[in-house]
Amino acid sequence: MKAAYIEAFASNGNIKVGQLPHPKPADGEVCIAVACAGVNPVDGKIAEGKLQSRIPHQFPLILGWEVAGTVHELGKGVTSLKVGDQVYAYCRKPILQWGSWAEFVTFPAEDVALKPKNLSMAEASGVPLAGLTAWQALFEKAHLKGGQQVLIHGGGGGVGGYGIQWAKNHRAKVITTASASKFSYVQQFHPDEIIDYHKESFVTQVRKKHPAGIDVVFDTVGGDTYRESFEVLKPGGCIVSLLEQPDAALAKKYQVRAEYHFVQPNAKELHEIARLFESGKAIPQKTHEFPLDQAAAAVEEIRKGSTTGKIVLKVSY
Repeated sequence: MKAAYIEAFASNGNIKVGQLPHPKPADGEVCIAVACAGVNPVDGKIAEGKLQSRIPHQFPLILGWEVAGTVHELGKGVTSLKVGDQVYAYCRKPILQWGSWAEFVTFPAEDVALKPKNLSMAEASGVPLAGLTAWQALFEKAHLKGGQQVLIHGGGGGVGGYGIQWAKNHRAKVITTASASKFSYVQQFHPDEIIDYHKESFVTQVRKKHPAGIDVVFDTVGGDTYRESFEVLKPGGCIVSLLEQPDAALAKKYQVRAEYHFVQPNAKELHEIARLFESGKAIPQKTHEFPLDQAAAAVEEIRKGSTTGKIVLKVSY
């Protein structure tokens, strides 16, 4: 089968496209014929070796953790899905080797969900990692409740855009940061406030309108943005970061809870997310399609940091 993969870690990623063995589903797994696969910042980091100390890996290593496609073959014991079902999944495995940037990928059936009926394969392929990341960070880690105020950094990105939608559907009040060029894009998700982080300090703006502080910060940026975010939280609030381990000193100083989150596969949550799309309570993000042959170019586009929405690879035509 055709796949985009690496044979060694390299500073430039060194992504190749070529032929690798067709996978067979093990007991309890399904083999998915990939239509489209999502591209995320983590893919470039993996190719450069930046996660090699955290996640076991083997070469050749097919990149990609998001998939939308059709069930091609069932492993022994699978009854929850059937051949021909259109599905989507966040398909990160315990050992990184057989990812979604390929014509076929296998994954446990229990972690694969039926694709939202009203989304294209390209749109659906950009949902699992970003959608689950935001869902789990907000509801499992931050325990966001209706009526609470949440600051979501990076509203123009994949995770931030879905975070705004999930929080609004949960009846939370949403503040988000974005560059001015992304304002019109972000507004379609209906945040209550948008702050241009290039023009003004988000700390100053949040404190001006919410002097008592807010309940939750969802950090998708890290660095100074993470550290400064403690200043906008009220005592007892919570900050969840995708990039920074909890800063115990800052958490103690501001009397808040600090959490780190790394997304996990979860078909039940993907089913809930699918229902939001199908009921019109959520909209897919803008997608930018690259052919599988241009996987390296797609990763480079992500590195630029200026993309709104999601980049996906079109695998089947």
